Amino acid sequence: MTVTTRGPLPGTSPYDVTVVGAGVVGSAIARELARLPLRIALVDASDDVGNGTSKANTAILHTGFDAVPGSLESRLVREGQRLLASYAADSGIPVEPLGALLVAWNERQLAALPGLADKAVANGYRSARILAADEVRAREPELGPGVLGALHVPDEAVICPWTTTLAYATQAVRAGVDLHLNCPVRSVAPGEPHVLATGRGPLRTRYLVNAAGLYADEIDRLLGHEDFTVTPRRGQLIVFDELARGLVRHILLPVPDERGKGVLVAPTVYGNVMLGPTAEDLEDKTATGSTADGLALLREKGRRILPALLDEEVTAVYAGLRAATGQEDYAIRAHPGQRYVTVGGIRSTGLTASMAIAAHVVELLAEGGLPVAGARELEPVRMPNLGEAFPRPYQDAAMIAADPEYGRIVCHCERVTRGEIRDALAATVPPGSPDGLRRRTRARGGRCQGFHCGAAVRALFEEGRA
Repeated sequence: MTVTTRGPLPGTSPYDVTVVGAGVVGSAIARELARLPLRIALVDASDDVGNGTSKANTAILHTGFDAVPGSLESRLVREGQRLLASYAADSGIPVEPLGALLVAWNERQLAALPGLADKAVANGYRSARILAADEVRAREPELGPGVLGALHVPDEAVICPWTTTLAYATQAVRAGVDLHLNCPVRSVAPGEPHVLATGRGPLRTRYLVNAAGLYADEIDRLLGHEDFTVTPRRGQLIVFDELARGLVRHILLPVPDERGKGVLVAPTVYGNVMLGPTAEDLEDKTATGSTADGLALLREKGRRILPALLDEEVTAVYAGLRAATGQEDYAIRAHPGQRYVTVGGIRSTGLTASMAIAAHVVELLAEGGLPVAGARELEPVRMPNLGEAFPRPYQDAAMIAADPEYGRIVCHCERVTRGEIRDALAATVPPGSPDGLRRRTRARGGRCQGFHCGAAVRALFEEGRA
């Protein structure tokens, strides 16, 4: 098992395949490639996996009911939902199947519901149905006034995006994939093999997969292609306290428009309620800060959807950048002559589609000559549970009896124990920062945002890295 974070890259012999970008999609591709008897590398410019778009999405396991019928995205989301739901159950990734309501607040939106129901059928999803206003109100009594109806999509769910990415990467590394972090790709000299100039020295590889998210277009241009341009689309979100959880029972979606799915209200697997995202097209691919205007817009939308939510305490605000391309479909392109596959334009559905995208990419690589004989099943992985709907260590008397560290709470807001922090720091893919530790344990993620436990968590983090 090899995870490197600093110094020159080990070895000089070329990898068979290198995946650039260790987000949820890149990690899924590396995991799928790990099934083959090949030398695989997964590289990322950051100090952790899932540290870009993947860490700041809306955490919904989609059915694909509203994708463009016949598109690659439609097929991969539909297949990916099935694959990820099964994988999550086997791997301990928390998922809550709450169902979604696309709520109509005016006559135009109400008139759009039959078309959305037909679109769901065209996408192979046949369980959606239109509800009258009184049934919507019975399901969600805290909704604001003026509801005219809704489309009920019973199989939409919420999931933990952090654990999903980490599970893929963990399984990949345990199966022999080399994970190189703090390893930005600065240039590519195409050839046999390709030579990537990285911030940690040269890396040679026969096949190359570009899953670089916001930077996928830039990597693409290094190989001579200009098929798409990524425009970072900022999505700001507000996270409300766990005491707000009783206000909402479903994922509440607006009727979508040409800019996307709009502002939603959704429970999280961590017990909070989330409001967002905005959709702001920017030029700066690092602009993940929140703005007063963005948060004011969210509060205005939230007051219409669920008025009582605005009386609840805010736990956190954050923003993520989605890789918008102006195209209606994923920008997944194979270039067999170059032994190169681009995986670009993966929007908010990428989490759901990740395992299907990975299988599709391996098929494209095989069509380009990658030997895929001898595929094996991977050793199962079982991830620590971060979800409130499932038992956590502080609640497990048997775990505490066997190891008292699981009974010693460090972060009281999120009820995170010393045992969980210790395990995360000693894991196959350990955190590169306290923020990475938070995504693995929830430490510092609660009401006080680390005001009470921050020093203790930092000390444990530094001790674990020593």
